[in-house]
Amino acid sequence: MSKLPDFEGLALFAKVAEERSFAGAARATGLSVATVSRAVSRLEERLGARLFNRTSRRLALTDFGHSLAERATRLYDEAEAAENAVREMSSRPRGLIRLAVPMSFGLRWVAPLLPDFFRLYPDISIDLHLSDAAVDLVGDGFDAALRIAVLPDSSLVARRLCPIAPVVLAAPSYLARHGHPRHPRELNGHHCLGYAYRRRQDIWRFTNGAGEEESVTPSGPLRVTNADALLPMLLEGLAIAELPEFMAAEPLADGRVTAILTDWSLPKGGLYFITPSARTRPAKVGVLADFLIERLSEPAWRRPAEKAAEQDGPTTEV
Repeated sequence: MSKLPDFEGLALFAKVAEERSFAGAARATGLSVATVSRAVSRLEERLGARLFNRTSRRLALTDFGHSLAERATRLYDEAEAAENAVREMSSRPRGLIRLAVPMSFGLRWVAPLLPDFFRLYPDISIDLHLSDAAVDLVGDGFDAALRIAVLPDSSLVARRLCPIAPVVLAAPSYLARHGHPRHPRELNGHHCLGYAYRRRQDIWRFTNGAGEEESVTPSGPLRVTNADALLPMLLEGLAIAELPEFMAAEPLADGRVTAILTDWSLPKGGLYFITPSARTRPAKVGVLADFLIERLSEPAWRRPAEKAAEQDGPTTEV
């Protein structure tokens, strides 16, 4: 015999006692009369006592049944209330969301959006995890994540918000001292800063409109786990760096850096909102997804250059 109580048997017994009828309990629960009857018989056998006196015209609780009915009804009501409470939580936008976001992107583009989000949804709180290291969405217990890249895990549900292009940059002072590279292979003679969390090693893979390809392994005095740490070296004119356009837009706009090798492109990634599953996504995650899709599908960093640079390199979808 199972050590667990027969919850189904107790619940259906409570319903039969309430309805005073197996048929009534079957209608109330959407089950067949035979299923209800078997569950009650199983419970009687387990408990070693009859719960009902049955005749062709009448169904009455035994003394033992009376003593159990109140507790079984309370158990049924509490279980129903628990389900209703959870159902309400899953259908109303409220509760805690654990959200993983790349650090530089999160600081620049997600954190500034949160005041507006909380004004719209005051019953939601967010645990914002900022890190450039890849997280295990399911294993680490996250409700959702924003990722910039290609997504290898097909079990995740992903919505692409926008493309993100990388840009190779240098300060005017660097170019004045060391010259302006015209071909990717010329980068081998320059200080190029590296990023530790790049997939498939830290290699810059260029293509041009003629279909030529060139791969460069950046070599320089600094390799980092967060792209913001590249900026001081870049802005001081000490090296060349590759940055995503959401980081490059501002220093490009004010002239502190210059885009180089503009006839060549690096593989374009995308910004994705991902969740473990779409089937059981609670309302709180749904409204966050809608909010971020609205705010980040046409992000500010893409508007100035806009569509001028819509010479997309290959973009990988999931």
